[in-house]
Amino acid sequence: MTNKVRLGLIGASVSGTWSSRSHLPAVKASDDVELTAVCTTKPESAEAARQAYGAKLAFHDYNTMVASPEIDAVSVVVRVPSHYGPVKAAIEAGKHVYCEWPLGRTTAEAEELTDLAKRKGVVTAIGLQARVNPAIMYMKELIEADYIGEILAVHISMIRDGVLSRPSNRVWQRDGSLGANTLTIANGHTIDAMRFVVGDFALLSAVVTTQAKQWLDTGTKEWLDVTSPDNILINGTLANGAVVSSHVNAIPYAGSGYRMEIYGREGTLVANGEDSPQLSHVFLHAAKGNNTLQPMAVPDRLTFVPAGTPDNEAMNVGQMYTQFTKAIGGGASKLPNFETAVGLHRLIDAIQYASDTGTAVTPR
Repeated sequence: MTNKVRLGLIGASVSGTWSSRSHLPAVKASDDVELTAVCTTKPESAEAARQAYGAKLAFHDYNTMVASPEIDAVSVVVRVPSHYGPVKAAIEAGKHVYCEWPLGRTTAEAEELTDLAKRKGVVTAIGLQARVNPAIMYMKELIEADYIGEILAVHISMIRDGVLSRPSNRVWQRDGSLGANTLTIANGHTIDAMRFVVGDFALLSAVVTTQAKQWLDTGTKEWLDVTSPDNILINGTLANGAVVSSHVNAIPYAGSGYRMEIYGREGTLVANGEDSPQLSHVFLHAAKGNNTLQPMAVPDRLTFVPAGTPDNEAMNVGQMYTQFTKAIGGGASKLPNFETAVGLHRLIDAIQYASDTGTAVTPR
């Protein structure tokens, strides 16, 4: 392996996609990763991406790409229902793998891929980027240092607008069985940030519902039936008995963004941002022994990316690549991996089960 990790990115696109907004700019700015190959579904789009991002190789078949001896690691940045095939192929080829969240369409897919990666001995990364958001990492440090004392209560909200319509290339997300919806993605990232900072639920009850039962396809102007949930309400307790309430939803207009409030016996910590904690800047406020929240600066040591990394959606993805390459090199890292993903998949199953049965459940 060269000094840089030679990366093949599946799902490269010149513009308008998650990879073009985050992964590709982050890799371009990285000191540790070389974009060796790009892969799309068509030869012409693969070549366009190769030229746009300066990759050495272009592929339109991921099986051919992952077999290349010129690649050390693979990033899978495609639609959730299509994660399983390329991730499995990359692992079987002995490549390290960074996959966007969710790892699979189902928990069973995620468990299978995780077991395979363990057997093959490859490094894995899952795109739960809130875990490398500097503010969220600092919040975790403060909790572990007992800054606010015993945790008594946690409240989380993530309110995102735009549920009534989708462009034609995104209306597929209306199908809840495909694994890419508010329950798995917005709620998944938001709840994962909480479990990273304060630990998992010991017991929970939930309401998972679809309030907007049709979306307008803005391309065809058709109204389409929706089975994907758009409102997730969770109540529960942590292992220490602290109570938790969470509401994550997609509503028509004027979403209020992200907020996590942690109330302790000696103070309060609040994190907030305009969007989900894996996407946006998060700001911290604290009160200790009084009732006045004050801004709290996040230490520079928790920003790992090179100075040239774009200060937008690419930032936390760049943080992930820094930790991914460190883990590949055998160093200690703060990398969420496929095992982290399986834990979150199982928690989401427990949330859905609690809603379906109307009972309180203990996540496994």
